[in-house]
Amino acid sequence: MSLKAIAAQLGLSVTTVSRALNGYDDVSQETRARVEAEAARRGYRPNTFARRLKMGKIDAVGLLFPVRPAPLRNSVFMEMVGEISHGLAQQEIDLLLIADDAPDASHSYMRLVESRRVDALIVAHTLEDDPRLRQLQAANFPFLALGRSQLSAPYAWFDFDSQAGMREAVERLIACGRQRIALLGEHNDQAFIAQRHAGWQEALKAHSLSEEWLRRLPPSRRAGYQATLELLALPNPPDAIVTDGNTLGDGAATALQMLGRLTGENAVSLVVYDGLPPDSIVDIDVAAVMQSTRQSVGQQIAGMVLRLMNGEAVEHLQTLWQPAFHPGVTLSPHQ
Repeated sequence: MSLKAIAAQLGLSVTTVSRALNGYDDVSQETRARVEAEAARRGYRPNTFARRLKMGKIDAVGLLFPVRPAPLRNSVFMEMVGEISHGLAQQEIDLLLIADDAPDASHSYMRLVESRRVDALIVAHTLEDDPRLRQLQAANFPFLALGRSQLSAPYAWFDFDSQAGMREAVERLIACGRQRIALLGEHNDQAFIAQRHAGWQEALKAHSLSEEWLRRLPPSRRAGYQATLELLALPNPPDAIVTDGNTLGDGAATALQMLGRLTGENAVSLVVYDGLPPDSIVDIDVAAVMQSTRQSVGQQIAGMVLRLMNGEAVEHLQTLWQPAFHPGVTLSPHQ
């Protein structure tokens, strides 16, 4: 079915019909609605390839993520990616996953940028001082950072207040009488990891409590499990454990459950950032810092990327969400 037939039926020019279907803002809402309704009635679908050529767009967004640590093993990250992809697909935009493992400035994603094979990039797991963002900004290429970084010029970003989330978790443990609070944290320089560590440190400092139970680890269940066993074998073990991710948290919860110390009179309080993963063998309601639902996060990110692609100013695309605390049954399990 051609544009000419729709135009003839509505008494409009072919140009007006084409611009209405392609989202140009010089077409009134009333006219756009009439055109879209008639197109839907006739089962008309535009020639996507021709539209891309005419508008100079690819209708593809790249999601850039680091190879190490491996976020594709993280259920929280993968659920978020799925929701972003779904949100973009509703606008007939493809999401491409781009792994970046370059140890220097020769990042492979720049080939996509320079050849304009994507319309925008989503940059995941940002660093506090992120060379990728500086490189994209210098190239004047549209990007949305998942996390805040130190840049000299404004940029689009979406983030959670990880520092506030961890600080609240520790403050709640202290309010329950915990004094020896361990942190099992990832050993990397990603911004959200640094922020969660800072939140833990800030709360302890405010109450003059020791940081001696800090453990920096690779993000694996095995590491969380082993570190928990080692901490509890100390002459002066912690009475609470917080983890900055759900993989380490699952390892810690498994170790505590095996020792009979996840609940009951001798239990160690446990708070897991992001909550336990869906495939955890631990079926206890563990206290957690939760960062909204994956669906709402994915929809928010997809919406911000679409606004970025439509030319909205980056100063209007800076969003900080607050996490929520879920007390579960492991915040103060032996009171």
